[in-house]
Amino acid sequence: MEETIRLGGMALQNGVLVHGPTAWACAVRTPDGELKVVARRKRFTAASVSSPLLRGPARIAEVFALLPVVKRALPEATLPMERSRAFAAMVGSAAAVHVLKRTRLTPAVRELAAALLSVAPAAVVLREGDIAAYHGAEHMSIGAYEHGADRPKEHERCGSHLVGPLLLTTAAGNVAAERVPPSWRPAARAAAAVGALAASVETFGWMTRNPEHPFARALAWPGHELQHRLATREPTPEQLEVADAALQACLELEQG
Repeated sequence: MEETIRLGGMALQNGVLVHGPTAWACAVRTPDGELKVVARRKRFTAASVSSPLLRGPARIAEVFALLPVVKRALPEATLPMERSRAFAAMVGSAAAVHVLKRTRLTPAVRELAAALLSVAPAAVVLREGDIAAYHGAEHMSIGAYEHGADRPKEHERCGSHLVGPLLLTTAAGNVAAERVPPSWRPAARAAAAVGALAASVETFGWMTRNPEHPFARALAWPGHELQHRLATREPTPEQLEVADAALQACLELEQG
């Protein structure tokens, strides 16, 4: 029996990106209905990073490093943050966080609210155009490959499950950074951001290994609700065809 390869993915405005340990593939539907697929080997992989402090940020960096490579290889791909509304949401979120930092709320409440505001741009992006439907198609295609059966539009390893751990660790890290002397505060905030990301990714890994643990289920609940209610939509057969094409092209390279 062939070993199942651990895959990840990302929904685009007009398609799906699927990536494995050493390769990636992207499939898009052009405005005239043509299905285009490109697959390549990865130039940078985070698999060799073993430090718990670094492997989480390295995995995130690996995914985002793919985006300009994908865009060069497949210019027809429309990336999630390309549209003007996404940029406006990012600017608005940053301004709101800046105002919030000046309020007299307790540090814990202020930092938790700031963390919630920081995910607003992603929510705007996921509701634009067809990206939510392609997100659902990505989950259904990868899930069917992993489980050998049809799967729903929600996936247990979706990055949305990082929301719960990331909100808590970011708020805790920023509260701790506020306690250091002002001259050290910028460095403390930067360290808190890296530490929060590292802790969240490690926690997410534990959650996927222990899905029935009550604490894991509690941490996964915000991400599941985000997927179910906002971030995914039932795809059309044509959109699912795009996701399946990206999956198969990636597997062909991974399996050699």
